[in-house]
Formats: sequence, C-alpha cells, structure tokens
Amino acid sequence: MANAASGMAVHDDCKLKFLELKAKRTYRFIVYKIEEQQKQVVVEKLGEPGQSHDDFAASLPADECRYAIFDFDFVTAENCQKSKIFFIAWSPDTARVRSKMIYASSKDRFKRELDGIQVELQATDPTEMDLDIFKSRAN
Repeated sequence: MANAASGMAVHDDCKLKFLELKAKRTYRFIVYKIEEQQKQVVVEKLGEPGQSHDDFAASLPADECRYAIFDFDFVTAENCQKSKIFFIAWSPDTARVRSKMIYASSKDRFKRELDGIQVELQATDPTEMDLDIFKSRAN
C-alpha cells in the first residue's frame, strides 16, 4: 500500500482496476472514495463498458467528494475512433469542508499512482463535467 502525503494510503485495488480499465477496457468508469476511518482511497463503484456518461454522472454523490476515472470514447474530425482517460476530482460545493480539504490534499499523490491519465477535470457541480466539456477537453 502506498502512503500519500496527506497520510492517505491507496488500496492496491485502486491501481489494479485502473490498469484493467486502461489495458483491457474492462470498465467505462471507476469511482474512488476516501475511507476517512481507514485513511485510505478505495474503489467505490465500477461502471460496465456499456454504461454511458449519464450513468457515470449519476454515480457521483451530490454532496460528497470523490475521485473518478472515465474512459471517454470519441471520434476525431478526421473520423478516427479514439479514447482518452479522464481523471475527475469531484468536489461539490455542498460537501463538508473537511472532506474537500482531505480530497484536495490527497489528489496529486493519488493521481501519481494511476499511470496513464490523459486529461484532468475539476468539478464542483454536474455542469462542469457534462459531455460537451469532455468533448472539448479530449481534442
């Protein structure tokens, strides 16, 4: 288990599921949460490959912070099928201040554990991570 700067450990499963998403495209998305009692980041939810961006957005709690990975498929202007791996730092305005601080202080260390992230998004409400934003950031 890796130890984060904020004292947060990263559960091995976090990296394993990310590698499966990256290499085998086993999942569409992964939602991670910090277990404050155990002081570690754990996998909370896995999205099946057939699930959509809407399913992903619905899996993030309205008033709690989360980290997430989303495998975004798109077609380029040259009509090429591509995908980009997005890291989303979800920190809604309604989340507890302590929670926002813990997620903010652990983010960079956690991101370093996941090798292969191509785009990072910070979102405080659902409009900051809608499909159009993914499309504009992917190109």
